[in-house]
Amino acid sequence: MSNQHTLNLLQITDTHMLGSRDGLLRGVSSYDRLQTVLADARQRFASAQGILLTGDLVQDDAAGYALIRESFQQSSVPVYCLPGNHDLPDAMRKELAGRPFVLDEHVVLGDWLLVMLNSWQENRAGGRLGEAQIDRLNTTLSQHAQLHTLVCLHHHPIAMRSDWLDQVGLEDADALRTTLSRHQQVRGVLWGHVHQAMDQYLQGVRYMATPATSVQFLPGSHEFAVDTRPAGYRSLQLGIDGSIASEVHWLDTLR
Repeated sequence: MSNQHTLNLLQITDTHMLGSRDGLLRGVSSYDRLQTVLADARQRFASAQGILLTGDLVQDDAAGYALIRESFQQSSVPVYCLPGNHDLPDAMRKELAGRPFVLDEHVVLGDWLLVMLNSWQENRAGGRLGEAQIDRLNTTLSQHAQLHTLVCLHHHPIAMRSDWLDQVGLEDADALRTTLSRHQQVRGVLWGHVHQAMDQYLQGVRYMATPATSVQFLPGSHEFAVDTRPAGYRSLQLGIDGSIASEVHWLDTLR
């Protein structure tokens, strides 16, 4: 799927930027890994029309947003941002104001509607959208029924089959999925938070989790455990017909 009507996006998630370039997260340089991911993405996906940053941009440190801005400020395409549980939403909105960053709730991109949901809760690892936001989502989807839709958020709205991780997922996932089921134009749901890959269909909708640029979590683990896999990111090609072609890219040179 590579014609002029295809919408090409990249998802980069869970950068967990610290307050300095040399800071380490579980022995890994978040800053260096992000630079390597960006270099790989620029080389392989020069035609990308947007970047999705799906939360945990920083690791509880507002100073990290300066490094996010530094890393993406030369981007020629919009960088769509939403907060994760380690983000500081007020600081995020202040520090990432202006191009190329976009913090809107939704945007129309050709034949597609991109919805960016905020599942952040103060001092909570798990996420919640809340009744008001789900009502707005329902209204937005009703107003754009003619557009194929990709919904993005930070917390996972379906089980990851990992005991500890599923305790910190999206608390009102049932309400979200019920709302999405009322709108036949929803094609995909995309998230971060879980530091691993998942790709499956549920009631005709494609649900996708994407690895972190920082460290990964061990899939299927009953207790918290770090995986040895390298950094990863996702490419998406959204077709005029509503189709989604997508792949996770692991930077296997990083250990």
